[in-house]
Amino acid sequence: MAKIGMQGDGVAAIAASALRAEQARMRVIAENMANSSSTSQTPGGEPYRRQVPVFKVLRMEGGDGVQMAGVKPDPSAFSKEYSPGHPAADASGYVLLPNVDGLVEALDMKQAMRAYEANLNVLETQDAMENRTLDLLKR
Repeated sequence: MAKIGMQGDGVAAIAASALRAEQARMRVIAENMANSSSTSQTPGGEPYRRQVPVFKVLRMEGGDGVQMAGVKPDPSAFSKEYSPGHPAADASGYVLLPNVDGLVEALDMKQAMRAYEANLNVLETQDAMENRTLDLLKR
């Protein structure tokens, strides 16, 4: 994805901050999906733990934007599967599986995409309004 910079003040800057935050959120979701079957490299070890984006309010001229402050691990439990021949199996033959649910990630991705599109529409609408204003002033 393209890098999104600050675009002026007010509405554009707020929408741009939301675009950057949703872009970062989509990267975290993609990482979760890519690691949804990543088990431990050592017997009895923990597999990949789902990451959850954390957002914070970004104070800016014209209002409040949003920024991804970081990610935190999802504390939900891992599921187990009996597979004694697996290299990550513990002494009882169970393998811990990542706490990533593909359906949840797909829904989160859809929500992030819609939020991204909505903020992109804000920028496009503002641009159209500015162009229309300039057209009216030319007359």
